[in-house]
Amino acid sequence: MRLLRLAALYTALALGANASATTSFADPALEALREGGMKKLIFHAEPKPVSDAVFLHEDGSEITLADLAGKYTVLNFWATWCAPCRHEMPSLNALGNEFNGDTFQVVTIATGRNKPAAIDRFFDEAEIDVLPKHTDAKQTLARGMAVLGLPITVILDPDGQEIARLRGDADWYSDSARAIVAAMIAPPES
Repeated sequence: MRLLRLAALYTALALGANASATTSFADPALEALREGGMKKLIFHAEPKPVSDAVFLHEDGSEITLADLAGKYTVLNFWATWCAPCRHEMPSLNALGNEFNGDTFQVVTIATGRNKPAAIDRFFDEAEIDVLPKHTDAKQTLARGMAVLGLPITVILDPDGQEIARLRGDADWYSDSARAIVAAMIAPPES
């Protein structure tokens, strides 16, 4: 009988947790723009703080996510050995080519063991020309951001807080992704 009660309690908790995790969105207008692969993009009900862990800027200096604040940021965790990561990288590059500017940026961080020569070779082969080659070799930032698989892409608001997350790869240059970015960075209507 005790086992049956525990099973019922566990099931109720699991269903409640799953329902709250998938039904809250920061902005219903953004939710309505999610189509195709962007349906995996989950907007949080409230912005979430991010890790203050240090990672390496492509120039070798140490930075944190706070250094990226001030713009909406599509932050992608990837690795050279990750096939889905490599598959989505050109679409992230295209998104950056169209939208990078005063209010938006696409930032990539190679997490784990990624040789600089392998990153350079992949960027050259895939014609990646606007994405940074930041690294998180010890996965300190990735762990602090609960990156439990690759690729993971999070969206940060200009205050540097996480407002959305997508697990797995996606076409970041799809009509849906571009509409979401355009809506986020559009000036408020007066």
